[in-house]
Amino acid sequence: MAGFKTHISVSTLTGIGYGSAAFTLYNVPLPTCLLAGGLCSVSGMLPDVDSDSGVPRRESLAFGAAVIPMMLIDRLQRYNLATETIVLAGALMYLLVRFGFGKLLKQCSVHRGMFHSIPAACVAAELAFLLASGGLELRVFKAGAVLLGYLSHLLLDEIWSIEWTGYFFRRKKSFGTALKLWGSSMNSNLVTYAGAGLLALLIFQDHSPSRLPNPAKAAQTAEAVIDNLVR
Repeated sequence: MAGFKTHISVSTLTGIGYGSAAFTLYNVPLPTCLLAGGLCSVSGMLPDVDSDSGVPRRESLAFGAAVIPMMLIDRLQRYNLATETIVLAGALMYLLVRFGFGKLLKQCSVHRGMFHSIPAACVAAELAFLLASGGLELRVFKAGAVLLGYLSHLLLDEIWSIEWTGYFFRRKKSFGTALKLWGSSMNSNLVTYAGAGLLALLIFQDHSPSRLPNPAKAAQTAEAVIDNLVR
């Protein structure tokens, strides 16, 4: 498989191209393009958070722990929370991501499991969309950066799983373990797809809350229907 330096180099170059194209062709604000390029760069490390070696996991968790609280500031401000409360929430989020999530990964994940899969890439992009601020187009743009960086890692792993023997190309045992839709563990498959489905529902609710049924209104309607039937 490709090494850490190869992954981060390719995802960084991809992020530069992604941000530059958006700035040049679509007049996306420069700070947004820089953020998207950075997200794409770091997302090239995300599939290896389940790695047995410490570098990819440590760097990914450190970046995520620092960036996620900052991306949540805009959402927390909408609830008119005090500055001190927002700071405390950010500190708690940092600790949860940096240590809590990291410890959970170390105990529960297996290298080349479902973190190396297309559904996991979709989960990462969905999380980025929910955390991102701005209008729909900008949120999709940032989520697309995460998806692109994640997929660049998976694609490189598949390319590195093919070797030239001098006469013909030969597939290694690792071929097909990165760009996959499901793995060997049924539990991991269910958790990944359930997570993707739940996040998709949250995105739908976040973007179009008026389209989802209001529980209170639904209860009133049900009571009215029952009253009419009784009469």
